[in-house]
Amino acid sequence: MKPITAANSWPSTSRTPLHHHAPYPASGAERDRWIVERRPAHNQLDASTPYAFFVEQERADNGEMVPVATVFLTNRECPWKCVFCDLWKNTVTDTVPSGAIPQQIDYALSRLGPAQQVKLYNSGSFFDSRAIPTADHPAIAKRVAAFERVIVECHPNLVDERVLAFRDLVPGKLEIAMGLETIHPAALEKLNKRMTVEQFARAAEFLRRHEIALRVFILVQPPFVPVEEAGVWTARSIDLAFQCGARICSVIPTRSGNGALDELSGIGQFREPTIDALERAVEYGVRLQQGRVFADLWDLQRFASCPDCFPARLERLRAINDTQCVPERVRCDGCGTR
Repeated sequence: MKPITAANSWPSTSRTPLHHHAPYPASGAERDRWIVERRPAHNQLDASTPYAFFVEQERADNGEMVPVATVFLTNRECPWKCVFCDLWKNTVTDTVPSGAIPQQIDYALSRLGPAQQVKLYNSGSFFDSRAIPTADHPAIAKRVAAFERVIVECHPNLVDERVLAFRDLVPGKLEIAMGLETIHPAALEKLNKRMTVEQFARAAEFLRRHEIALRVFILVQPPFVPVEEAGVWTARSIDLAFQCGARICSVIPTRSGNGALDELSGIGQFREPTIDALERAVEYGVRLQQGRVFADLWDLQRFASCPDCFPARLERLRAINDTQCVPERVRCDGCGTR
């Protein structure tokens, strides 16, 4: 479903092209600067309203399809400058005033239909107090008290006692969504996420020990992973996520357009995946039968080279998400897909 946006219009995200391709820096601080310098403009947002919200259908633990209210909160940008990220486009520069986040949730839920679960996604980490003021947690919990499951995003480095405090405020089940991205050691370090696989595993173990559900984001064909090896590393990353106790893996095709990835593409360090790469990733994960695996279908047409078979391939991926079964692949005489 197309998200409902609070803003009437967003400014162009065009950017002034760089005159040369500068090499990707080796240190974190230099990478932060390199990434920010290549960004297009932020979208202009209102801190009193979420920037998007909708109800989506998602397969639940018991196999049923349940409605999920998904709210994209407007707040301050994440402190980590990941090279692949474009979520910063829908953030503001300062911490929002106390009370703004509960107001945003009210705004969205009053305009949405009924739902059993709720996702509070915020272009960063829910437990970053500069993004979501901790003083607002009780008011937030009150607004989501009717939902059987509350899902929030968090960087692994912020998974600690703050998570437990919020868990104790919500009557429903708390679920934390964390980005693993890839376990390719060189690529993960270069993504500038400032996280290791070991740190991710420790955060996952913390959640498991406290009986908090885990969902994991994994990138399909991220930068710095050789294209010919990308499928293998996506599969290994899914394996690791399930080993760490994930109940859901969401596989996301890595999208250009944030400035940094466009620059990396110019120096041969990144190439957007094809729809075939996404299909193979979700097929692999579903066949493991260790948990649910969802393909991210947003803006998927950009990854398709054949307009003839794309509609059928999109519907097939939707069916995989909904049934967690792998049907026969789409055949297309136009592009030779078999």
